[in-house]
Amino acid sequence: MEFESNHVHAMVLERSRDLPTEAALEDVELVLAELFGTPEEPAWPADRLGADQRELVSLERLQQASGAVESDAENVHRGLYTEHCVICHGVSGSGTGPASMYQWPYPRDFRAGVFKWKSTQRDAKPTRDDLRRLLENGIPGTPMPSFATVTLSDRESLIDYLIYLSIRGEVERQLLALAIDELGYEDTPPPDELRLRVSTAEDEQAEPTEGESAVDEILQEVASEWVQPLVSPVPPEPIPHAADELHASIARGAKLFSGPIANCAGCHGPEGRGGMPPNDLDDWTKEFTSRIGITPTDADAVKPFRKAGALPPRTIEPRRLAGGVLRGGDDPETLFRRIHHGIAGTPMPGIELNESSAGGMGLSPGDVWDLVHYVQSLVRPTPKPSVRVVDDENSAAAEKTGVSS
Repeated sequence: MEFESNHVHAMVLERSRDLPTEAALEDVELVLAELFGTPEEPAWPADRLGADQRELVSLERLQQASGAVESDAENVHRGLYTEHCVICHGVSGSGTGPASMYQWPYPRDFRAGVFKWKSTQRDAKPTRDDLRRLLENGIPGTPMPSFATVTLSDRESLIDYLIYLSIRGEVERQLLALAIDELGYEDTPPPDELRLRVSTAEDEQAEPTEGESAVDEILQEVASEWVQPLVSPVPPEPIPHAADELHASIARGAKLFSGPIANCAGCHGPEGRGGMPPNDLDDWTKEFTSRIGITPTDADAVKPFRKAGALPPRTIEPRRLAGGVLRGGDDPETLFRRIHHGIAGTPMPGIELNESSAGGMGLSPGDVWDLVHYVQSLVRPTPKPSVRVVDDENSAAAEKTGVSS
């Protein structure tokens, strides 16, 4: 097994900068091998990281997750990532494992450091608890299964390995961009002081070159984003004390769902029933298509990227909410965060929160809770009210009918 270079990202840089990337790729490969080792013998550059960064992963757990699948007389399993994850996510975490072509949606490419399902803000990394939940529960509506039957210690090793692949992948991407944009890599490498390299013990007495310093700076910057990501706070949910109050909240949420500010129906369809024509892509696909001027349906233009390892472009389909499955979870706090922050890597936007939505373009926390209750009512039945809820221009009023609606 070998870590494959991110040729797709290199081609994106080559196309967008109109500069060759082969020389940069060669030096970046050497740097990555020095810092992170190989799939058979992973390394963790703890001596180049701060105290809080070096504790992100354990080398012992990396070694347990890496390499060939085996177990010893004490039933200690090794090769966990190979056994459970490679077939979908690939050796490098590229999301292009042998089974990826047959899956919808595609497996996640960890190397960009972008994760959809988490409790943190849109641009932040997930917490370890977020990753634990994904391993324990899987992702409903996708091929990602639950690994609840895998032992807790083995799951922790898989989490370490996932973080390791993500940090390695982001360092690779940023080093390639830096080499092309600032260090002068073209057909040939730049002068020695600008070349990307890892300083060794023999170099300790010498002043680090610009290329050596750049490697350490990018490594530490990428790793620091994984240090204790902050869970996004959620205001207390106004718990309805009766079915009537809940249905009044649902009615307000329905109005917001179809209204001009939230406009959820624009993608998810009237009453969350879907059916809207898909016409957008996720960020992983946009990177090598529309963002560099390539039409995703232009097979000839996409072909070089496909040869480099990209999966065929697919339009993204907004979730069908009515009677559907919510992939990232359907508990109230998760839905609140998803409406507030959107979903990273997808066209699902976030929305600004204001103390009051009156006269503004955002939503108040109360508005978001009304939307949460409405979305939950689409996914699963709610108790019927004793009154029929009526909407008008100013408020949701209740008209006594004596018959449940």
